[in-house]
Amino acid sequence: MRHYRSEITEVVASVTCDMCGRQDSDPFETQEYLAVDFVGGYMSVFGDGDKYTGDFCQRCVKAVLGAYLKPVKERETYT
Repeated sequence: MRHYRSEITEVVASVTCDMCGRQDSDPFETQEYLAVDFVGGYMSVFGDGDKYTGDFCQRCVKAVLGAYLKPVKERETYT
């Protein structure tokens, strides 16, 4: 005998870049967004206990951080 239950799930319909305002609904594009979500720690420049969040498209991430990001040539193994 099979027993079933109903489930409600949410899926991302679209994402808007908090920097440039670009809105994407294509799943291949939305998966490239960088989601930032953090709480400032003790004596943080962001404020102790203050929460921050943001979504940034790949174009804005590249424009702001591209010069500082380094591609990983080999897959690192962790033991």
